Amino acid sequence: MKKTIYLIILLFSIYSCQTKAPTQFSEEALNDTFITLEGNNIAFKDILKTHKGKTIVIDVWASWCKDCIEGLPKVKTLQTEFKEAVYVFLSLDKSQDAWKKGIEKYNVNGAHYFMQSGWKGPFGNFINLDWIPRYMVINKTGNITLFNAIQADDDKLTQAIKK
Repeated sequence: MKKTIYLIILLFSIYSCQTKAPTQFSEEALNDTFITLEGNNIAFKDILKTHKGKTIVIDVWASWCKDCIEGLPKVKTLQTEFKEAVYVFLSLDKSQDAWKKGIEKYNVNGAHYFMQSGWKGPFGNFINLDWIPRYMVINKTGNITLFNAIQADDDKLTQAIKK
């Protein structure tokens, strides 16, 4: 009986302590640096600034990731349906060469950046990166409206883009 009560309390505390997803990026995440296709460093805040006033769909991916590659046709469907949105691809490939080859091989269209700080860098830590692909949506006013989706055909993703 005692074990059952403890289990109920534990389950209740886990499910009642759900944290709300952030609507703004941390300073550390905004200052994390990525690499452009031309080989230049760029802060994440400057990537966002480049697309200010537009809906931004972020796709964290890698060319070695089976789930990421399987999701690309769904991303292309989103790009066809929501042409006004900007699609930013943040790569976790093991090398810049593999990243660039992956973009070409899979014909990935959008703005491309290499996550040189990786899974556990400031950006990865902020978004609690534990799986890819990982999709996020930033609205026209710069707020995070979708913090975490792992399927490109997730209804939450399409609803966030529509907003």
